[in-house]
Amino acid sequence: MARTPNGPQSEESAFEEPILEIERRVEELSGYPATRQSQEEIARLRARLAALRQEIYSNLTPWQKTLVARHPRRPYTLDYVPFLFEEFVELHGDRRFGDDPAIITGWATYKGAPVAVIGHQKGHNTKENILRNFGQPRPEGYRKALRVMKLAEKFGRPILCFVDTPGAFPGVDAEARGQAEAIAVNLREMARLRVPVIVTVTGEGGSGGALAIAVGNVVNMLEHSIYSVISPEGCAAILWKDQQKFKMDAARNLHYTAQDLKALGVIDDIIPEVPGGAHVDHQGSARILDEFLGRRLAEMSQLDGMSLVDQRHEKFRKMGAYLAPLD
Repeated sequence: MARTPNGPQSEESAFEEPILEIERRVEELSGYPATRQSQEEIARLRARLAALRQEIYSNLTPWQKTLVARHPRRPYTLDYVPFLFEEFVELHGDRRFGDDPAIITGWATYKGAPVAVIGHQKGHNTKENILRNFGQPRPEGYRKALRVMKLAEKFGRPILCFVDTPGAFPGVDAEARGQAEAIAVNLREMARLRVPVIVTVTGEGGSGGALAIAVGNVVNMLEHSIYSVISPEGCAAILWKDQQKFKMDAARNLHYTAQDLKALGVIDDIIPEVPGGAHVDHQGSARILDEFLGRRLAEMSQLDGMSLVDQRHEKFRKMGAYLAPLD
């Protein structure tokens, strides 16, 4: 069964069924008049729920992590903003074609200092997803992001990027307006920015659509997020000509989980999620993320402009490096 753009389908996320069953029972008991017996039962169920979430989410397969990364209730950029930032002001438009709601950009205050905020934005329901194009940016989205990055560099403001997209929009209109060129220019220009760039993959980091705002001095991933050159469905379709039958094999072999990429040296930090995944508690997830962002931003703020460029360049040059054995 194919995945919908809104998130995992129930048959594919059967691992969550025991959790959902207990949640339904707690909700049902909460609807009755409170008695000592019912309150004790609710407390017991909640304790069981917490333990079950910890147990299940500590042993997810790569495909199950994919489903969690795509969860429709997972927090997106605008969900994190009120918990992390103050005085957020959104900026619109690329000054060439128009605005792209699939990418959010703006100014904000973080721990008392001005920063630029850039991130992908999906929707939590069908109407929002249509508006946000299911988090798939068009060229004007990437050009908007770059415009704000260059302004941040001009005013000496650190840049905080939040990545969560299945990929850049592959439509004819996007290609006609220079999708590939927009992504390529972002990669080049981000490598040259003389301000700190902190990137966090919060959900699904898909291909160039993700990388176009992810060339950072520090790249973090939430514990149950994924980051890959291609989706498991796309990989299965290319290699085995059957995306539904082989998508789990593709997920296992792509090595795109936070744990895999940390071991490979692609990312810097794995940010823990609350038990049951970030979608269970947006505020709690933001609190954990805040600790990592604050620490890493403080470290990068000690470097001058050229040192930041050199550090970023060295970081990405190391990826994929291979030394052939001597004869």
